[in-house]
Amino acid sequence: MPIRLFLLLSICCLFSCQLPKKVTPLNPAKFTVQGTVDERYQSFNIEMLEVTGGKFWKPYGPELDAILKAPNKNATYSPDTPSGMNPNLFQYLPPIDLKNSRLELLAKALGPSYLRVSGTWANTTYLPAAGEKLSKIPKGFKGILTRQQWKGVIDFTKSTDARIITSLATGMGTRDEYGVWTTEHAKRFYDFTKTQGGHIAAIEFMNEPNLAAMGGAPLDYSAQDFGKDFRIFLGFMKKTSADTIILGPGSVGETTRPQSLIYSTDTKIIKTEDMLKAMGPGIEAFSFHHYGALSKRCQVMGNQVMPSQALSEDWLGRTDQTTAFYASLRDKYVPRVPLWNTETADAACGGNPWAGTFLDTFRYLDQLGRSAQQGVKVVAHNTLVASDYGLLNQNDFTPRPNYWGALLWRKFMGSAVLDTTLTIKPGLHAYAHCLYQKPGGVAMLVINNDMKQISKLNISQDGEIYTLTGNRLRSKTVKLNGKILKLGKDDTLPIIKGIKVDAGEIEFAPKTITFLTFPEAGNVGCP
Repeated sequence: MPIRLFLLLSICCLFSCQLPKKVTPLNPAKFTVQGTVDERYQSFNIEMLEVTGGKFWKPYGPELDAILKAPNKNATYSPDTPSGMNPNLFQYLPPIDLKNSRLELLAKALGPSYLRVSGTWANTTYLPAAGEKLSKIPKGFKGILTRQQWKGVIDFTKSTDARIITSLATGMGTRDEYGVWTTEHAKRFYDFTKTQGGHIAAIEFMNEPNLAAMGGAPLDYSAQDFGKDFRIFLGFMKKTSADTIILGPGSVGETTRPQSLIYSTDTKIIKTEDMLKAMGPGIEAFSFHHYGALSKRCQVMGNQVMPSQALSEDWLGRTDQTTAFYASLRDKYVPRVPLWNTETADAACGGNPWAGTFLDTFRYLDQLGRSAQQGVKVVAHNTLVASDYGLLNQNDFTPRPNYWGALLWRKFMGSAVLDTTLTIKPGLHAYAHCLYQKPGGVAMLVINNDMKQISKLNISQDGEIYTLTGNRLRSKTVKLNGKILKLGKDDTLPIIKGIKVDAGEIEFAPKTITFLTFPEAGNVGCP
C-alpha cells in the first residue's frame, strides 16, 4: 500500500472520517421518459374583456394606493364589474388590437399554443345576432362581443398557430324563467365561429363555476344547478361540435394547503367535489386554475405574498399543492382524463406589482417544470398582455422578463418529460425534457432560487448553457448570458445563442435560471 494512502486511512480512522465519495455524473442520455405534455403545453390567455373592452384591473400607482388605504370609501355597486368586487379597483381598458404586428410576431414565436379567451367577464358577454343593432347591453349581460371582434380572435389564432379554448355565456341573460341555462346564445356563438372558418379546440362550460355568483349566475346557484346545466351543455356540444374537448369543471382556489385561497372571501363558494358529484360523466380533460395568492389589489381578502417570499420553497411549491388537490378529485370522479391548468399567474386580481419583473420568472418557469412532472398536459398563463401579470406590456406590447423565459422554454423544452433522478431542493430545481425538434437531444432547466449559495451539477456530456439573470431581482429587463434581451430593429427577435460548456462540474450562481442543452445526447427516448 502506498505510504500516502496508508497515512490518509490512518488519519481517517483516528478522527472517524471517511474518504470523499466520487460523485457519479448525471448522464442526459440515460434520463428516462416519465410522461408527455401536449405540444401546445405552454399556452396563454387573452381575457374576453380584453377583446371587448371594459373595466379591468386598475394599474398600480398613486390613485390605486389611495383606494387601497380606504378600500370601502365610495365603493358602490357597478353593473360592469364582477359581483361582490369593489368597482374602484377597475379602470376602462380599450379593446386589444389583435392586428398589431408586434403582438402577432411575439405570440407566434410561442407557438404552437392554445389561446384561451374566457375569464369572469365571459360569463356575461353577449354576441349579437346577425344584423342586430343594440342601443344598450341586453338585460342579464354585462358586455358586448361584436362579431368583428370575435372574427379578429379567429384570424389572430390562424396567424399565430394557436387553437381556441373558451367558455360560454352562462349569466342571467342565458337562462329561462326557472333559472335553467338555455342553448340559444351558445348556438349563435358556435354558428358564427364556423362561418368565419374558426374552430373551438376545447371548452369549459363556465369560467370558475365554484364562484358562480361572482360570475353572474343566480345568487342561490348550487352544485346541483351546475350539474343540471352541465348536462344540457354536454348534450348541446355532442350535437354541435363533437370533436371539441370538453374541459371542466374549471374551478379555482382549492388546495391541499391548510387555507385555500377562495375560502378567505365573503363570496358564496361551491365545492368542486359537490359539482363533480352532480355533473356525472362527460369531462374529457380535468381543468383547474391556480393562483398562489391574491394580489395587493385584493388585500382586504387576505392571502397575500411579499416579494421577499417569491423565491421560497413554500411559494414555489404551491403549484404542487393545487395540482395535488384537483388531481385527487380527478382520480376519484373522472380517472385517467388529463389535467389542464387553464388559468394561472403569480396572483389573482391582476398580479402583484412585481409580476412583470425578473423575480416572477422563477415562479413562471418553475411552475412549467414541476407541472409537467405532475402530469399536467397544458398550462395557460394569464395573461398574454393585460395587467401586471401579462407576458407583454399592455400599452406597447413590449416583452417582459416572463416572455423571454417563455420563449426559451418554447425553443428548448419538447413534449417528452424526462426523469433526471434529482429531487427538488432549495437552490436546485432541475427539470428535463427531450430537446425540442432535435431527435436524441435533451434540454434541462436548472433554477437556483437561493439568494447566496452556488449550486453545482456534475454532468457527463458537453453541451450549451443559457443563463438568465437580472441586474436586480425586480428588474424589468433580463439578461441572457450577460446580454440584455430586447427586440431589435423592426421588432426582430434577438438571436438566442448559448455558451459551450464541457462535461464535468457546472456551477449555477445564486438567483439564476439556466437552460442546458445536449443536442448530441443520444437519448433513445427522444425520437
